[in-house]
Amino acid sequence: MKKVTIYTDGACSGNPGPGGWGAILMYGVHKKELSGGEGHTTNNRMELTGVITALEALKEPCIVELYSDSKYVIDALEKGWAKGWQAKGWVKADKKPALNPDLWGRLLELCDYHTVNLHWVKGHAENPYNNRCDELAVAQSQKYR
Repeated sequence: MKKVTIYTDGACSGNPGPGGWGAILMYGVHKKELSGGEGHTTNNRMELTGVITALEALKEPCIVELYSDSKYVIDALEKGWAKGWQAKGWVKADKKPALNPDLWGRLLELCDYHTVNLHWVKGHAENPYNNRCDELAVAQSQKYR
């Protein structure tokens, strides 16, 4: 399988408010930037949408090194929370409904299709790819102001 590196980030001006997401996909010497946004959304929806859109852009099953500064995304996947929410009908351990089940369901399908290795990176720090994703996400969110 091909090994692809993906960086993603989401941004929201207000929460909810206008939001955007950015992603960078890298395979060998190839690099592709993707971004988008919505007029009324949340930061967590944008974080999830960035990851989903990046994984959907892959045309075949791949080994993916996924980098995100979103603890929401990384922890829910790495610690199995999202699969647990899904198994319980999108209800969390505290009996409250899990947010964004539409996006989590799609992301879990994509994680079954691809081999996804998760990496948390500190946001707004020294990582140029994470910083570029943030720039893409913020630029998209500003289009909806």
